[in-house]
Amino acid sequence: MPVYRDEAVVLRTHKLGEADRIVTLLSRRHGKIRAVAKGVRRTASKFGARLEPFMVADLQLYEGRTLDVITQAESLGSYGAEISQDYAAYTAANAMVETADRVTEAEGSLQQYLLLVGALRSLARREHGPGLTLDSYLLRALALAGWAPSFEDCSRCAKPGEHRAVVVQLGGIVCDECAPPGAPRIERSTIALLGALLTGDWARAEAAPERDRNQASGIVAAYAQWHLERGLRSLPHVSRDADEPAARRAPDRAAPSTPAQTGIQ
Repeated sequence: MPVYRDEAVVLRTHKLGEADRIVTLLSRRHGKIRAVAKGVRRTASKFGARLEPFMVADLQLYEGRTLDVITQAESLGSYGAEISQDYAAYTAANAMVETADRVTEAEGSLQQYLLLVGALRSLARREHGPGLTLDSYLLRALALAGWAPSFEDCSRCAKPGEHRAVVVQLGGIVCDECAPPGAPRIERSTIALLGALLTGDWARAEAAPERDRNQASGIVAAYAQWHLERGLRSLPHVSRDADEPAARRAPDRAAPSTPAQTGIQ
């Protein structure tokens, strides 16, 4: 059977039999993969800990009839333990991997892979608030999937200007002529925050007041769940209580090992 290697991030796992596990992976070159990791639930397993959710690994696999089989795993990014120590980061990471699972198919996307790895690394290093990191990830992942929101020109007629009506079903901000009756209006500062999250302007995003962050989070959640057609099960559990930069939230600690991919910047 053909053997291949690839880098991959673990999205989720399921028990199989007494000692095995089915692992769903988003890989760098082969898209989304479902593979069996044999014996990883045994205490003596050599690579069980490298195949937990949020971990990034260099894998060797061989193709099976229905599921591929993992034969070797070398850690590239040990993010699971760091993320699991912080509840806000843990809930945000769960929403991220669920989204990645939903927006990628078998053919996959290198950009989606790099975006997810960068977001998980950012959570593990406490670079930005977990809620801001999640909202930025969701907007970018949806944009890469073909659902880029507009937070400047009208998303329906492309009319330029400072519009304030938001309609997630129409793609973001709309002008008064395109806005349906009763469409909610949001503050321009919230619109600026949404644009900052989409483009990675972290200085502006982290300077935003709590009111704008809460309003932006609600819009991002509604936008994501509308385009994914069904709710993200992990999103209601996301904690927003500690959404502030790392320097004010966590003590310095050694950075985890990192793969050579671009981060969420």
